[in-house]
Amino acid sequence: MYKVSMVSLGCPKNQVDAERMLALLQDGGFELSVEEAQADAIIINTCGFIEEAKQEAIENILEAARYKKEGACKALIVTGCLAERYRDDVTEEIPEVDVCVGIGANGKICEIVKEAIESAEKKNYFAEKIDLSLSGKRILGGYPFSTYLKIGDGCDNCCTYCAIPQIRGRMRSRTIEDCVAEAETLAAGGVKELIVVAQDTTAYGTDLYGEPKLCELLEKLCRIEGLHWIRTLYTYPERITDELLDLMAKEPKLVHYLDIPIQHVDGEILKRMNRRGNEESLRALIERIRTKLPDITLRTTLITGFPGETEEQFEALDRFVQEIRFDRLGCFAYSAEENTIAAEMPDQVDEQIKHDRMEHIMETQLTIAAEKNAEKIDTDTEVLIEGWDDYIKCYYGRTPFDAPEVDGKIFFLSDRPLVIGTFEKVHINDTLDYDLLGELIV
Repeated sequence: MYKVSMVSLGCPKNQVDAERMLALLQDGGFELSVEEAQADAIIINTCGFIEEAKQEAIENILEAARYKKEGACKALIVTGCLAERYRDDVTEEIPEVDVCVGIGANGKICEIVKEAIESAEKKNYFAEKIDLSLSGKRILGGYPFSTYLKIGDGCDNCCTYCAIPQIRGRMRSRTIEDCVAEAETLAAGGVKELIVVAQDTTAYGTDLYGEPKLCELLEKLCRIEGLHWIRTLYTYPERITDELLDLMAKEPKLVHYLDIPIQHVDGEILKRMNRRGNEESLRALIERIRTKLPDITLRTTLITGFPGETEEQFEALDRFVQEIRFDRLGCFAYSAEENTIAAEMPDQVDEQIKHDRMEHIMETQLTIAAEKNAEKIDTDTEVLIEGWDDYIKCYYGRTPFDAPEVDGKIFFLSDRPLVIGTFEKVHINDTLDYDLLGELIV
């Protein structure tokens, strides 16, 4: 029996792909191992979205390559977005890599790994992305009580800065029945928090049904016994409807949390990004959301230094951040990705200016986040318990207003032992940067 080890990088959508491949490998007779040094084959499931992600992927590939000399590794295999995007370049430029697997070939991972171990021949595998199965058994890589439900792949938005349509192809939604069946299986296996993801969750179903079907899907997910929190990420501003907001207000399982990647507020910049809207429409949307859901937690992502961004346009963005006061915010310096329209635009912004602007936005947000957290002191919240911190001798977990990995945690004391993966009420009594401190309510 061959041993296989996998390192998965990048976004939650990529993590789901990795979990499906792990299940195929286990069912195919391979032994899964967390010890890379003992594995016959090491798979690096990569992200290739922006330059930083590419560098992280290359570093992990080179780190794993040492086990071809120091360990048992006979085959180093690269899968995921970097493999799909750069195809033959990966094996040509990184000679330690034996096999490069495009995302459309993930379903053949068992035969690919077996051949790679038993043959010294380098070989790359690619297939049409339409053949990429979006369903099937998974081996969860994170907490057994919280996971992602990937409801589609690919994207039709074609933002000028983004390579995702080139990598993942056009949007392909799963059927409602398929999504619900997987969610029922996950809930039966102990999942309590389900996090709905796609490249654009609010566009879900338009390719299959001729109109968005996110609300219909969420309604059905809410009926699944065992699910306690349902969270939706990657909701695009122009597709956030009153129907969605009213459903969130009505359904107790839908946490009052929205992740809305607006990227910028200047109308001209948004137009150059091939995004809709402007500052006026975004302000109106946020006011509508907060009116219908007064306790909503809003997360967004922004890009600074997009080609042509003037100092005045950046100042408008900074002012918007200060006035809107998002609960959660991530900001990225624009990354010129090859074969994207934006990379060929004139007026590319200086690298130092891009990063200075990004850092300024994040400093602004740090102050806002601290003030937002301070407002929670002396309030009570439900917490999903994730673990015990042996160093500071307390439990930690997440509140409904915190998504995993990208948001903060709450650390809290308890006089009685608690069960990981359950929900408890906690009183918030202090803050620490982006995190909260508290104690269990007896």
